[in-house]
Amino acid sequence: MDRHGLGGGPARSANQPKTTMTRSLIIIPARMQASRLPGKPLVEIGGEPMIVHVWRRAVAANAGDVFVATDDQAIADAVRAAGGQAIMTRADHPSGSDRVYEAACQVGGDDPTDIIVNIQGDLPTLDPALVRACVAPLEHPEIDIATLAAEIDDAGEVIDPHVVKVVATPAGDGATLRALYFTRAAAPAGYGPFLHHIGMYAYRREALARFVSLPTSTLEKRERLEQLRALEAGMKFGVRVVDSVPLGVDTPADLDRARAIFAAQQTAAHAPVGAQG
Repeated sequence: MDRHGLGGGPARSANQPKTTMTRSLIIIPARMQASRLPGKPLVEIGGEPMIVHVWRRAVAANAGDVFVATDDQAIADAVRAAGGQAIMTRADHPSGSDRVYEAACQVGGDDPTDIIVNIQGDLPTLDPALVRACVAPLEHPEIDIATLAAEIDDAGEVIDPHVVKVVATPAGDGATLRALYFTRAAAPAGYGPFLHHIGMYAYRREALARFVSLPTSTLEKRERLEQLRALEAGMKFGVRVVDSVPLGVDTPADLDRARAIFAAQQTAAHAPVGAQG
């Protein structure tokens, strides 16, 4: 399983049906105030700011228009210098979801896109196929929000509270699961796989509008997981299980790993053909 690479693993199992892709509005929220890695969106990886890498990978998904939503002019300038689109938002948003909703309202116009994808701005190794996989569960009309998960193959991650687990059950088509709970604990009990939740979301526009209007919920506060607010309000999550987990850059150690991955990729790309085999 390609856990933290540059997109080597497939995002759809062989038994999962191919589907017609609905065009989406893809928004990457970004802010400078990261406690463990200040200035995170603009840290350099492989010669470019991290936020630019994330934007490029979102564009490569070919799933819809891509915007970076930020309250910082330097982030917007970096994205625009690379040829991307940036939207300036308010600085007082309590979460990335709120920032995404403001940006979606700004670019909606008279013919707003029905599906809005929220991609974290700290995923420079994101496999573009994951963006398309994230949207797929919304083909089921009863699903309000779609997200991703991958089977955990490291026992240490099962008990790691920084690795969010999703408890899910089959939803009928063999490719989509229905989320029952998100937790930092090792769950569910008993024999069977554990699923590592990947924090990417595809919302129906009306579901995102409802979500950001809800008050903070009891379990959201207890687990410190905002997606539980939607579950507690009765909103339905669809989960697609994929084969790769993108590296999230939250700490200096994560940044070193990301730089090493890009350096190795660049070395391989410039090696003589005979040397690569």
